[in-house]
Amino acid sequence: MLSRRSVLISLSTTAVAGTLAASGGLAFAADKTVKVGINLPFTGADAHDAELIRDGAVLAIDEANAAGGIGGYKIDVLQLDDGTATAGQYDPAQAATNARKMVSDDSVVAAIGPQMSGSGKAMSPILSQGNLATITPSSTNPDITDPKFAAQYRPGGKAVYFRTVTTDAFQGPNMANYFADTLKVKSVYVLDDSGAYGVGLADAFQAQAKKRGINVLGRDQLNPKEADYTTTLTKIKQLNPDSIYYGGVAQAGVKLVKQSYDIVPSVVKSGGDGVYGAEILKGAGFPAAQGWYATTASPNMVENPDAAPMIERFVKKYGEQPDNYSITAYDAASVIIDAIKRVAASGKDVTRDAIRDAIQQSHVNTLQGEVSFDANGDIENRVVSVFQITRNDKYPLDDVLHQYKYMGVAPASS
Repeated sequence: MLSRRSVLISLSTTAVAGTLAASGGLAFAADKTVKVGINLPFTGADAHDAELIRDGAVLAIDEANAAGGIGGYKIDVLQLDDGTATAGQYDPAQAATNARKMVSDDSVVAAIGPQMSGSGKAMSPILSQGNLATITPSSTNPDITDPKFAAQYRPGGKAVYFRTVTTDAFQGPNMANYFADTLKVKSVYVLDDSGAYGVGLADAFQAQAKKRGINVLGRDQLNPKEADYTTTLTKIKQLNPDSIYYGGVAQAGVKLVKQSYDIVPSVVKSGGDGVYGAEILKGAGFPAAQGWYATTASPNMVENPDAAPMIERFVKKYGEQPDNYSITAYDAASVIIDAIKRVAASGKDVTRDAIRDAIQQSHVNTLQGEVSFDANGDIENRVVSVFQITRNDKYPLDDVLHQYKYMGVAPASS
């Protein structure tokens, strides 16, 4: 495991002789180096999920370096931790500090992350002013890339915040459609964790639930630092809802999963991708987690045969199964690698300005299919996948691949 402090990782010390360069088929050794930043919360409640994301990105970069580099370039990784012990999870202030560190280093030509939208809101204006593109494999708050908020989140003008996942403008409403069409629930109580991601997701879900005729009985906010949600859950129990929906991440989510099992065991329980991951399985455990629904803002790739070779290499390298956001991180790194390759092949210097422009123009065949971006940096693919936690004793109980049963694609709104 890598240090949870900011460290520079050299992913490969030698180039493989005899590798064919993309331009002309001549053997070369990478003789120039660029850096890619990786900013994730390696401290706090989401640390293990962050490591799975990091490992997916590093796998792609490591493989490219081992194959001789990219157009004569080797990639080093600047790993930065935006989690703090004080916050107990991601910390937007630390994320801003990390963004400034990447922007101030001219050798950093692109970045991967952040994991969380609260960090994204803090980082995006700084990255914009430095024209440093980042590709997030997991943060989904739509405001960051919404042109209505361009003055706030991209003051430099050009899009710099790209995604290999869709946004909560689809994740929340599509799950509300699943509630109405598949789960047939008539009433719901909505919760959030006060974070940018959780509030935005819960808002989007709630608005669509109302449109679909689901009775929203109430809305409450959970303080991630509080230990006891009994008062809120007891109030919910008295209202007798069919379901609860939680927008938020693991710090509050783990406690909600545990305590809701004791107080409202029979209601349908669901959340977004904040309740998809090893931290929920490890922190809440069974039987509390059994039956919870979760979504990812991406296609389900961990069971796609096309991703099987990558998954096999991931397991061999790291000794554990990836999750879907490991794969969107692998895809994010693949897009950056492709951008470096195209810029190098054009004869231009591999600078952050050139890489940003190349990322914007991407049409890259990845594990989730072709990745391309709209003018705001959002991925064109808007699939939302639904899972249900279903205990499988044949596998470790924190194994995301085998404990989250894929239920299908959430229906898009017409």
